[in-house]
Amino acid sequence: MPQKKRFNVKYLYLLALLIGSSALGLSRADPKTSDLTAKDQIFMDLREASRKNDALRSGQLANQLNGYDMPDYVEYFRLKPKLYDSAGKANGSYEIDADVESFLNKYKGSGLADRLRNDWLLALGKRKDWQLFDREYSQFVLDDDTQVKCYSYMSRLSKGESPKLLGNLAKANLLDPRYFGESCPEAVQLLMLRGGLTRSEGLSLGRTALEMGFDTVAKRMGGEDPITDIVRNAKTNPSNAYRTLEQMDWRSSIENKSLAWGVIGQFLAKKLDPLAIEAYRKQHALGGSQLLSPESVEWKIRVALREKDWRLVKESIETMSEVIRNRDPAWTYWYGRALKELGDPRANDSFMAIAGQYHFYGQLALEELGRTISIPPKITVTDIDAKITKSLPAFDKAAKLYQMNLRTEGNREWNWELRGMSDQELIAAAEYGKKIGLIDRAVNTADRTKAEHNFYLRYPTPYIEKLQPITQKLHLDMYWVYGLIRQESRFVMVAKSHVGASGLMQVMPATGKYVAKKIGMNDYRPEKLSELQTNLVLGSNYLSMVLNDLDGSWGLASAAYNAGPGRPKQWRQSLTKTVDGAIYAETIPFNETRTYVKNVLANAVFYGTLYTGKAQSLKEKLGTVRPTQAVSSNLP
Repeated sequence: MPQKKRFNVKYLYLLALLIGSSALGLSRADPKTSDLTAKDQIFMDLREASRKNDALRSGQLANQLNGYDMPDYVEYFRLKPKLYDSAGKANGSYEIDADVESFLNKYKGSGLADRLRNDWLLALGKRKDWQLFDREYSQFVLDDDTQVKCYSYMSRLSKGESPKLLGNLAKANLLDPRYFGESCPEAVQLLMLRGGLTRSEGLSLGRTALEMGFDTVAKRMGGEDPITDIVRNAKTNPSNAYRTLEQMDWRSSIENKSLAWGVIGQFLAKKLDPLAIEAYRKQHALGGSQLLSPESVEWKIRVALREKDWRLVKESIETMSEVIRNRDPAWTYWYGRALKELGDPRANDSFMAIAGQYHFYGQLALEELGRTISIPPKITVTDIDAKITKSLPAFDKAAKLYQMNLRTEGNREWNWELRGMSDQELIAAAEYGKKIGLIDRAVNTADRTKAEHNFYLRYPTPYIEKLQPITQKLHLDMYWVYGLIRQESRFVMVAKSHVGASGLMQVMPATGKYVAKKIGMNDYRPEKLSELQTNLVLGSNYLSMVLNDLDGSWGLASAAYNAGPGRPKQWRQSLTKTVDGAIYAETIPFNETRTYVKNVLANAVFYGTLYTGKAQSLKEKLGTVRPTQAVSSNLP
């Protein structure tokens, strides 16, 4: 067993606290068995009112919670709505400053204080109070709000900092228009005015927003884009946009023509239209790929993969910005594959860069290097480690919040405490999560370790006594099912999606009804989906049905479980040639399903390797996918 690491002062102090934890009021109630009180219900109503920024209602409910055991949350939910309007935009209020400062001082160092500081920074930025903004921004620990970052650029510009430096920061951080809010368009305009961004760069950021449907944001960011009409046409009818651009005598710059073909290529690609490759080849020939949106350049690579145009794959990845290229290991892997297919000996350098990482592309990279997938040695923790973890008050608070199904707040408390933990401390925290029945926290916490690991915590097998007989009867690989459950619900039995899917296997009501009828479950009722046994039976049977419907392909069946059985068939039909299963997975047009398939298959490989002791091949499980005429079925 590895030598136990020395804990820092924080954890030694907490160990001392352990002895007196009862006196300090640290309760360790099991969230699965504790009953909610009337005040708990008021607290949940308060949280909802605060979420809606209903300041009046929040104040009324907060007044009913004097003496509640989470006074910091009561006060936060009372204060936060006063910083926003009903549309969820920061209102720049001055009236609440003293109350906010009092809260930040009282709960200094807590995750909730950092959250309120985030809220306040948006208000301070809106009113351009740069002196107070800078003071608070320097204490903003997580620094994970894109709008706050944009206000920081404006503040730094006001003090005479280099516009070019700030423009480069903006280009690196402004990748997702969903989080631009009000501040980022303003910051981009200011950076363009000060020379930190060129007009082309500003328009490129705005075009990214336009492609995603944020038209007002796009216009505010870069001004009127010469290819706005082409973007809108491409979104509505990309094949028509292709024909129009091909035929029109458009007297514009080479840059604009290149960008137009790139946008058209993206939306053709998302429909898996064979014209996509032609649009992207036209764009590539014109140059200017560095101005394409992240979405356009990523789909350019995916289209090239479907066509096995390895030179275009290579050159497209080389034109990616370093930030976009490094945020997803897919591009490191596919760059290596392109080099390999082109006979370039540097291919193994790419594979080596990610081969030690525990994810889908790390597994594929290992296989490209001729190595087998293995499980790292199991690291366990001592009793002292467990005691230290157990003494962390934030975990108790998180458990209470999970009990009320307030998972956003529970995750915030839990994750805040994980900052700066060593691998052994993280494993101890994961063990504690498992002990109190928070399996998802155990999984997510164990996933954070860098050098020392416990894959039994990353890939647990709860309810195996119930699942194993089901999968054996169906001749279904149990570890694939576990891989799916890990992705679907993280083993949260009460999980419910925004579309109504329920339970461990996230079964839709219509699917549950269909499968129940097929297997003769005569006592089925929709509410039974929340029952463990029923959920596992129906979900496993449905997975078996889609597997049979899709010729035994794990990749296609996983896609079908997420997106419905008809779509993987359509995607397969659109292929022009047989491709690796990995290429099929990478080119799935739905972002959610694409990520889902990769994670489910990677999970299944780790599960199988861990519990059978036999090395698993991801490439074998993915297989190859050939163009096949889609045949409809009755499966929902």
